[in-house]
Amino acid sequence: MHMALNVVEPSSFADAISGPNSEEWQAASDAEYQSLIENATWELVNLPPGRKAIDCKWVFRAKFDSKGRIDRYKPRLVAKGYEQKQGIDYD
Repeated sequence: MHMALNVVEPSSFADAISGPNSEEWQAASDAEYQSLIENATWELVNLPPGRKAIDCKWVFRAKFDSKGRIDRYKPRLVAKGYEQKQGIDYD
């Protein structure tokens, strides 16, 4: 966990919803997820035979204003693209 100005940046979703500032992280995560849904960022499809879905994870960062106060909590849901193999998963 990264500590900046007494704000713990969680390393997982479980840490975010059970640790310090859990209400703020939960609300920010809910808003981020809702934004992804509203912007149609992904589409659920059936995987081709023998393929495995790429996992994703939450990354949590606190954003600060010019005076060093927390401006907002910024979670991002990111794909683990490093799990892909060139020539198999993409050209």
